[in-house]
Amino acid sequence: MSDLSAFPITAKWPAQHPDRIQLYSLPTPNGVKVSIMLEETGLPYEPHLVSFETNDQMSPAFLSLNPNNKIPAILDPNGPDGKPLPLFESGAILIYLADKTGQFIPQDAAGRYETIQWVMFQMGGLGPMFGQLGFFNKFAGKDYEDKRPRDRYVAESKRLLGVLEQRLEGREWIMGDTYTIADIASFPWIRNLVGFYEAGELVGIENFPNVRRVLDAFVARPAVARGLNIPKRG
Repeated sequence: MSDLSAFPITAKWPAQHPDRIQLYSLPTPNGVKVSIMLEETGLPYEPHLVSFETNDQMSPAFLSLNPNNKIPAILDPNGPDGKPLPLFESGAILIYLADKTGQFIPQDAAGRYETIQWVMFQMGGLGPMFGQLGFFNKFAGKDYEDKRPRDRYVAESKRLLGVLEQRLEGREWIMGDTYTIADIASFPWIRNLVGFYEAGELVGIENFPNVRRVLDAFVARPAVARGLNIPKRG
């Protein structure tokens, strides 16, 4: 049995199954990327809820694994060379799990880097811009009388959706016929934009039929349906 006692995070979130990947997360768009990936691959894992309500992400235990105090993070007891591997940043975790299993990433070099390119498109574009739009549309930012900040993020979100819309023309998924980590990275954020952030009408989501088509196919996958609710909120 794996010994994870050297990692302080396991004192706050004890591992009942230390031989499994330990997932520290919350069902947010970034968090569910990893739970969906784990469900899709079939890798054994143990989820732990990191509650923002109690500032778990700021606890010394969590910061010992991710000093950037963001979810998700993982601790793989069977990492490279058989040694435990702590890892944070959802995009990095997706790439790691894809390489670990040989799933959801092309095995040829060109296809691999093209897929990573679209993961980075989500990490640097869709996520940050949609998140800002959500702030100015649903949360405290909506009370600002000056609507220029909101409109800036609306315009950029539309532009990014347009890029993805064009990419999906004639393709089943971002990389073509094959479902990859590029889809797992992107579509939780699009789902959140039109759902939780209530910004579908604001960005004119009806003008992006390919995006809507692939979003529907994404959420219909059984592993996605499961992963969207992991870890379960208390």
